[in-house]
Amino acid sequence: MTSTAIASTGIASTGIASTGIASTGTTAPRRGAGRVLALAALLAGLVVLLMVVGAAVAHAAPLDPLDPTAPVAPGEPGAGDTVSVSVNGVNGTPSSSIVVLLAITLLSVAPSLLLMTTSFTKILVVLSLTRNALGLQGVPPNQVLAGLALFLSLFVMAPVMGDVNDAGVQPYLAGELTFSQAVDVGSEPLREFMLAHTREADLALMTRAADQPNPEDPASVSMLTLIPAFMLSELRAAFIIGFVIFVPFLVIDLVVSAALMSMGMMMLPPIMVSLPFKLLLFVLVDGWGLILTALIGSYAGGG
Repeated sequence: MTSTAIASTGIASTGIASTGIASTGTTAPRRGAGRVLALAALLAGLVVLLMVVGAAVAHAAPLDPLDPTAPVAPGEPGAGDTVSVSVNGVNGTPSSSIVVLLAITLLSVAPSLLLMTTSFTKILVVLSLTRNALGLQGVPPNQVLAGLALFLSLFVMAPVMGDVNDAGVQPYLAGELTFSQAVDVGSEPLREFMLAHTREADLALMTRAADQPNPEDPASVSMLTLIPAFMLSELRAAFIIGFVIFVPFLVIDLVVSAALMSMGMMMLPPIMVSLPFKLLLFVLVDGWGLILTALIGSYAGGG
């Protein structure tokens, strides 16, 4: 048993020795890596120090002043980098960018042109007066009346717009006319339309208001005075039509009011009783058809 204990003790001591050898082998690479990192950090510090010292020396060194540069003679026109804008495209036709620009500009001023130079104003005023004569405040809505007036204006102005397109727009797009020439030629059909539906009294009023001499002939009438005179004439005609529309509905209101007074129903609003009768009368006589036909027919002649 004594020999067995000695043997086991020897084995244990041998294990302890081997463990020490293993730990010694593991610590050695770690020390080597630490030395490499320390050496690298030392080299980096030296490099940074050299760069700082070199920059300080470079800034401290004086520089000789440079001679001023002699002025350069101006070049020929068109030489070097230039920016050019071409108005005309191929074969003298306007370029696509100019056409797009003109289209956007026309769209921006289209509402004003629609109100001032077409039949839109007169038709919309008549439709609004018809709604008021019926005693209806919000029916039909303003959007419906404006849409109906827009389509009726397109029907009335279709021949004029066709002449403007044939006389001014298409020749300009084909390169046959300049922009100013196209505007002058294309405005002639519109001028003739407005002159045919403008009263002389309104035209004279606008001429005096603008402090201009009286025009000798229709061709010498300025668009500056023709457009407001045309609008005044359109409003006058719209109010006349509105008066004619109001009369039968006013008679119905008077009859209903008298009947309610005779029956002692003074607390009952006459509009509540007369509104159904006015709507019935308007539908029976086909009021919308009569009004639209009269509006379109008012532009068939000379005004």
